[in-house]
Amino acid sequence: MSELKIVIIGGGSSYTPEIIEGFIKRKDELPVKDIVLVDIEEGKEKLNIVGALAKRMCEKANLNIRISLTLDRREALQNADFVVTQFRVGGLDARARDEKFPLKYNVLGQETVGPGGFAKALRTIPVILDISRDIKELCPNAWLINFTNPSGIITEAVLKYTNIKCIGLCNVPIHMKMDVVSMLDVNSKDVFIEYVGLNHLVWGRNVWYKGINVTDRVIEKLKDGAELTMKNISDLKWPKKFLDALGMIPCPYHRYYYMTDRLLKEEKDAAKTIGTRAEQVKKIEASLFEKYKDKNLDFKPPELEKRGGAYYSDAAVSLISSIYNDKKDIHTINVRNNGTIKGIPDDSVVEVNCLVDKRGATPLSLTRPVEEKILGLIHSVKFYEISTIEAGVHGNINQAIMALANNPLVPSVDIAIKLFEDLYSLNKGYLPQFNK
Repeated sequence: MSELKIVIIGGGSSYTPEIIEGFIKRKDELPVKDIVLVDIEEGKEKLNIVGALAKRMCEKANLNIRISLTLDRREALQNADFVVTQFRVGGLDARARDEKFPLKYNVLGQETVGPGGFAKALRTIPVILDISRDIKELCPNAWLINFTNPSGIITEAVLKYTNIKCIGLCNVPIHMKMDVVSMLDVNSKDVFIEYVGLNHLVWGRNVWYKGINVTDRVIEKLKDGAELTMKNISDLKWPKKFLDALGMIPCPYHRYYYMTDRLLKEEKDAAKTIGTRAEQVKKIEASLFEKYKDKNLDFKPPELEKRGGAYYSDAAVSLISSIYNDKKDIHTINVRNNGTIKGIPDDSVVEVNCLVDKRGATPLSLTRPVEEKILGLIHSVKFYEISTIEAGVHGNINQAIMALANNPLVPSVDIAIKLFEDLYSLNKGYLPQFNK
């Protein structure tokens, strides 16, 4: 087997021990020789801390993997086999602003959906396109595995405006599966979920256990109060009548669309008391990095799951292994639609089950057409995403305003205009495409 070079952009992230653990767990199927952690000058201190922990983890596992740290992205990308992106333009301070600025208009503030996710996408698109151009020049055969949020939008921008191999990844589907496994108290290998939708807007249409459809059983568990959520989303319980009407498994992020009023109240209360989620995460990260500094620490601390990145390593490294080893197994990932969901442009990105092998990802046929009761929301969010990408790539203010006006979480065009004016004022240092 040829030796692999992995480049992680955003290497100073607190998530990095997750993915290092993933490579350690799969040492017998992935001949990784080099892992290069890349960051920017502002992230240098965290990069050094995380890099030292990564080296200790590999040493403990007796792995002869060379861990390198650099601020020179182009140097790192030379001859890479896989590139993982997990960066946040503007850091957690920018996320905190994303979560706060919509609240004065009684609009949800969140890092990946609504106006906050829109601001994050606009900051991120120019950077991911620069990275993609470097990949095309320096390692044209490499796969880009994008974990940077909003993952669906960012992946679609790459696939539409560059010519590199890219798959988008999110830990929500695997998190949902593991919650279902916990509800049913069964082995995860015996559970299969048919997913359909968009990133952070995906439904589990059918749940099978050993080939038997147990969707109704899972819905009954949810009606009884079973947990199906993420660390960064309040575990509001779904109304029983809604679950009966839906007839499938909602993802945690659906609460922003189906329980908007309740989550808005929670966010406004939190902003005045315990702080936004970003402000809470800053405290968690500070504690994590203090632990990471401990020279005796040589494993991923369990506290990392409080950060919201549970199952990230399994999702990311399992995907890399499936491509490299031509496994032809199934992953729930972000790929071109190509007719999978009717009414969505073929070149747009959807989140569905795919067969993954050396060719990349091939969407699986659905068991039945997508129901109209969810198709309307999918269409609405997708056409918001399309306008967001056009605004982010071209710095088009008209597209930006239309994106916000079409977002289901924005109540009026007047507020859409005010939101764009505010987010531009807060982020203009990160929006070179508009500054032209």
